Amino acid sequence: MVTLAEVAQHAGVSASTVSYVLSGKRSISVNTRQRVERSIRELGYHPNAGARALASSRSNIIALMVPLRTDMYVPVMMEIAIAVATTARTHGYDVLLLTGEEGPDAVRRVAGSGLADGMILMDVELDDERLPLLRETDQPAVLIGLPADTTGLTCVDLDFKATGALCVEHLAKRGHHDVAVIGEAPAVYERHTGFAERTLDGLRGRARELGVRLLHRPCEGGYDALALTLARILDERPGTTGFVVQNESAVEPLLALLRQQGRAVPEDVSVVAICPEQVAVQASVRLTSVAVPAQEMGRLAVEQLVAKLDGRGGDEVVLIAPELTVRASSGPAPVP
Repeated sequence: MVTLAEVAQHAGVSASTVSYVLSGKRSISVNTRQRVERSIRELGYHPNAGARALASSRSNIIALMVPLRTDMYVPVMMEIAIAVATTARTHGYDVLLLTGEEGPDAVRRVAGSGLADGMILMDVELDDERLPLLRETDQPAVLIGLPADTTGLTCVDLDFKATGALCVEHLAKRGHHDVAVIGEAPAVYERHTGFAERTLDGLRGRARELGVRLLHRPCEGGYDALALTLARILDERPGTTGFVVQNESAVEPLLALLRQQGRAVPEDVSVVAICPEQVAVQASVRLTSVAVPAQEMGRLAVEQLVAKLDGRGGDEVVLIAPELTVRASSGPAPVP
């Protein structure tokens, strides 16, 4: 391995000068800095992580807590995680990925061990049991998600309440008065997961304002589960002409079942999805949708955390405004 002394010799400067270039603790002339940086690149020098942590009292690691549950759409979670990791590297941080369902124990372990300089928490519930302990520690943290009480917290999320309202508005403007919501798996609502609850809140509130009858049914996803859910919806509300889907695993089974029943999309039934862009454009009918901005959420979370670590950021809630893209799956309500 290349040493700091070898870099100094190659650049024709002292070892302390190389150290100052790396740490930024002293002002170094532009020419000298460029010469040292060129030697670092040519020699392939990498600072020792342990020595760097001792010198700076930092680990240069961010802990990312991603409980991977079977009732969640894992590709979105991992897309956020990849965005966190790539953005962190641009700021000189590595990412420690914690995927277990440890709750407060994981927060306690990270905060007490000095493993990481800060934490990013995902899969946030309205009354998340990790938050009381998080508020007690002085370790910088950012949530990707919104709890019921955001006091003393920094949060980044899609504005899911506005997302739900936007979906209802789109269908109402096209004359749909009976709308069914095919939601996430029942366990997601039982945990009071923030994004699902807030979407439902937005859907219901805007539906009341617009005089739209709304029916919400959770669904495990998959063909068999969706067949039972759809049969129940059409039995209870046979006049349903609009569907809002917030369950990626239910998208293709819904379109297939509607075809089997002779219900054309969008002539007979309109479908609006809340899902990743890729799911919407690759469906058998290109879906009108509100995209889940996974990469932007991951990037913003890291930037908020780095600002806190550098002493530049305070507690704030950053909500990304939803954007609805109209495609082939939504149209005017059929004439009775």
